[in-house]
Amino acid sequence: MKKQASNKEILDDSASHSQLTMQVVDHVRGLIAAGEVKPGDRLPPERELARKLKISRSSLRAGIGFLSAMGVLKSRHGAGTFVSSGPPALDSSSLTVLGALHGFLPWQMFEARTIIESNVAALAAERATDEHIAELAEEVAEMYASLDDPQEYLIHDVRFHRTIARASGNPILGALMETITASLYDNRRQTADYSQSLKESAEMHREIFRAIRSRNSLQARRIMEEHLNQARMAQDAELDTHTDGKSPVVPAGD
Repeated sequence: MKKQASNKEILDDSASHSQLTMQVVDHVRGLIAAGEVKPGDRLPPERELARKLKISRSSLRAGIGFLSAMGVLKSRHGAGTFVSSGPPALDSSSLTVLGALHGFLPWQMFEARTIIESNVAALAAERATDEHIAELAEEVAEMYASLDDPQEYLIHDVRFHRTIARASGNPILGALMETITASLYDNRRQTADYSQSLKESAEMHREIFRAIRSRNSLQARRIMEEHLNQARMAQDAELDTHTDGKSPVVPAGD
């Protein structure tokens, strides 16, 4: 009979995985800072990067997935991975630091997010381009395709919300959402495996997409508010079940 892993072994594996992910993040950040890659540039092939960093390709992909969710990288099927043309969100961990310093509460984060993102969704319904609509449709399809893989689902979830922020046409609101999304992502990555209602979540995202596609700003705002309220309740249930009610300073994303 296969021996069940101890809690310590699970924590050690999680820590090792996080360290490898951050190794990839730091390497890409260094390439950008040094000017070796610029917005729109293609990264070296996965095999070359993995060999240079002395990590497995699966670990490399985890780091690339993290950076993609943050908007730093963008993968194109059959073409490779490229540096996003938008501003990287590598330093948005400042919100996490502020939360730890001033004691931001989970409900306060959700309240702020709901106020901002519901209105961002309304603007997206008015201003989204055909390209934005196509990107949202693709992310919704990928969510349904990854219902059995919470970590993969989360990446497409984050991309969906980031696309809505860009579709709002307001770079200030977009930057605020980038900061909030980046701060929420890492915590959500740690609790995503406990999610019990990914299908319901995917359906809500589909309804938001349909409202934006139909240019119905009032409906987009309403459904986004409903979606985030449901996400908050789901997160509270996860925390009560798996962390003895001890909520982190910055809550998980939806």
